[in-house]
Amino acid sequence: MGKIEVNRERCKACGLCISVCPKKLIIFSPGPNSQGFYPAEQSSEGECTGCALCAEICPDVAIEVWR
Repeated sequence: MGKIEVNRERCKACGLCISVCPKKLIIFSPGPNSQGFYPAEQSSEGECTGCALCAEICPDVAIEVWR
């Protein structure tokens, strides 16, 4: 199974990763980062396939994918 790690300070909450996740596992964080954005985070660790579509579309290079 895969896992994503989002750099909270780099993420500007554009939502592109949320829109491309085939399993719909990425959500906005309930708390803001230091810039006031609500960064993306993985909602359910056990189901991620590690496809890396989220990391590929991220304009801020804020997502790492682990398989």
